[in-house]
Amino acid sequence: MTLIKACLNGTRRPEEHPALPLTPAQIAADSRAAVAAGASIVHVHPRGRGGRESLAPDVIAPVVRAIRGAAPGVPIGVSTGAWIEPDAAARLAAVRAWTVLPDLASVNLSEEGSVDLAYVLAHLGVGVEAGVWTEADAELLVERDLAAVCTRILIEVERADVGEALDEAGRILAVLDRHDIAVPRLLHGANESAWPVLDAAIAAGLDTRIGLEDTLLDPEGRRVSGNATLVRIATDRALAARSAGNPH
Repeated sequence: MTLIKACLNGTRRPEEHPALPLTPAQIAADSRAAVAAGASIVHVHPRGRGGRESLAPDVIAPVVRAIRGAAPGVPIGVSTGAWIEPDAAARLAAVRAWTVLPDLASVNLSEEGSVDLAYVLAHLGVGVEAGVWTEADAELLVERDLAAVCTRILIEVERADVGEALDEAGRILAVLDRHDIAVPRLLHGANESAWPVLDAAIAAGLDTRIGLEDTLLDPEGRRVSGNATLVRIATDRALAARSAGNPH
C-alpha cells in the first residue's frame, strides 16, 4: 500500500493552528499519534530560540531523540531548506556538526549548494530525499548522478492550481522515467492542491505525504484538529483505493 509520510509543522507559524507542534515534546507526541494513524515516516522542521527554524546541532538533537523515544524505529526526516540558513557554506557546516543524526534529510535541488549538501549527507549516513520542484530540478538530478545517493525523490508540486500542479508532476515523472531513475518517488502538493495531488499519488502507486505543513483542512475544506486526523484521512483514502481495485 502507499507509504504515507507525516509532515508535522513545516514553516507554519504558531498562530496558524493551535495544534501545530513546535517543541521537542510536542513534536514527539504528534509523531507517535501520526504513526498510530498510519504514517510510516515523520518529517519535521525543528525550532530553536523564538520558534525559529534551525539546523544547529543543539536544536536537531533534542527533536530527534524525543521522536525516537516516542516512536521507536520510525524514520525521522528533517528539512535543510535554504530559508533556514541562506548561506550554503554555513548550511554545510551546520550539517557536518550534527551530533545526533536524523534518518533522512530533504534537499531542495533548486537551492544553491544542494548537490554538495546531498553528498555530505550521504557521507554522514543520512538518507537524502531530493526535493524536485520542476522539470529542471529533475534534469539536474540526472545530470549530477544524484540518484546514486538518494533514498527518495520528493516530487513537490505546490502550485495553487491543481491542473498546473499535476501537469508539473507529469513532466517531472517523464524525466525520471526517460532516464530510468529507479529511486522511490513521493508525490505531494500543498494547500489547495494537497488532497488532489495526494489522490493522484495513491492512484499512481507513489508514496505521498500529508500534515499541517501541507494543509490545515480536510478534503471537504473543514479545519482539522491536527496531524493525526490528516494522516488518518489519507490512510483511509489509500485503503479505499486499494479496496476499489487499484493494484497499488
